[in-house]
Amino acid sequence: MTEVHPRSAVGRDSGTPLSLAALLAGTLVGTVSNNVVNVPLNGILDEFDAPLGSGVFVVTGFLLALAATIPLAGWFGDRFGRRRVYCAALLGTAICAIGAATAPSLPLLIAWRCLGGIAAAAFAPAAMGLISWMFTAERRGRAIGAWASVNGIGQAVGPSMGGVVADAWGWRWVFVPLVPVALAGFVGAVRHIPPYPGTKMRFDLAGALALTFGTACLVLALGLISQPGVAIWVVAGTAAAAVAALAWFTWHCARVEEPFVDVRLVRESRFARSCLAAFAQMFCLGATLLAIPLYLIGDGGSASVTGVVLFVVPATMALLGPLVGHWLDRLRPRRVLRTGLAVLFVAQIALAIALAQSGTALVVLIPILVVNGIGIALVQTPAATGATRSPAGAQGTGLGLFNLIRFGGSAVGAAWVAVALGFSAYPTVFVASAVIVALGQVGSFVGPDPERT
Repeated sequence: MTEVHPRSAVGRDSGTPLSLAALLAGTLVGTVSNNVVNVPLNGILDEFDAPLGSGVFVVTGFLLALAATIPLAGWFGDRFGRRRVYCAALLGTAICAIGAATAPSLPLLIAWRCLGGIAAAAFAPAAMGLISWMFTAERRGRAIGAWASVNGIGQAVGPSMGGVVADAWGWRWVFVPLVPVALAGFVGAVRHIPPYPGTKMRFDLAGALALTFGTACLVLALGLISQPGVAIWVVAGTAAAAVAALAWFTWHCARVEEPFVDVRLVRESRFARSCLAAFAQMFCLGATLLAIPLYLIGDGGSASVTGVVLFVVPATMALLGPLVGHWLDRLRPRRVLRTGLAVLFVAQIALAIALAQSGTALVVLIPILVVNGIGIALVQTPAATGATRSPAGAQGTGLGLFNLIRFGGSAVGAAWVAVALGFSAYPTVFVASAVIVALGQVGSFVGPDPERT
């Protein structure tokens, strides 16, 4: 049943620290759920006596389901109420975590992980939409900064927590901490977030199916690139199907009266440059989080030292997020965005130079990674803020599309590492990252530059 409270009368500028904490709980549990099984994957494969080719879907199944359903989750938030969908996602995440922890077989574990990805798809568009609804003016920038920080914390904590918990009690226990966090977020959302009104609207089934299918094929193609034994024609065919579906989706949405995603709003300069900057930032993050461990371990480093070194990137993001959010509107978001892209460009070039030879000292690498984290922190908050302030960001499907592009940047960055190392070396990885960042910088100059964007 659709909630019927007027949006302008209830909830507008009603955000409190407790309501923000409830939204950050979902953000944290969704981010951690994404990568908590990366380290314990070998233990999972050993228990079920499964090959890597099958077990990898414990990781990729979650990602595939998450990416494919993010815009759909945004539409459900608009239709039935964002708080209602957010709360359902929290309960669904808790149930899926319990199901994964008790799964008696690998297929059931993969099924629970896929369902968990569908549940987690609602967190980003619902949380961003509720933040933009409950927090206005400078308060919104601070809230988005906190949201960005928790994203960084989740990316840092997930793999580390998974490894520590699996070593101490076994891989099944890595899912257990997700349950109380999700339930605490549910209680906080019910108590401290006002009901967000749903709106009756036509469901563009053809557009939704095309976008979901195209996204799923695209993520699958990216995941297949690094899989041994997969024929190139399978990857190419899957990618071609993705391109065809997404092209038809764009054509379809430009023609129908009530499209699943209004592509005319998506073309608006503020939303477009926010998406481009977010893609560039996440491309660099995805490439860094995969390439740096491969380099360090291949150079004889231990897994523990590698984990500590890599931790500086999301830790820097988490520390700077609130500060960027606090000063965002005073410094103007677009100016902060361009500064972040410039810093990120320098960091990518520095990584390309530093990794051109083996045996790069940690005293050289760690400061570069800190600069990398600074650049990402300076980009992600103004990009997310710009998306929420744009006309497209007023719609759940628009916020879903923004987060789909963010996620796509990370997936493409990770896939690029596998491709680049197959024919070249580490500097090539980061030279390409620098090119992507440069394109994002060029895009930041496109369109009008109104005050406070």
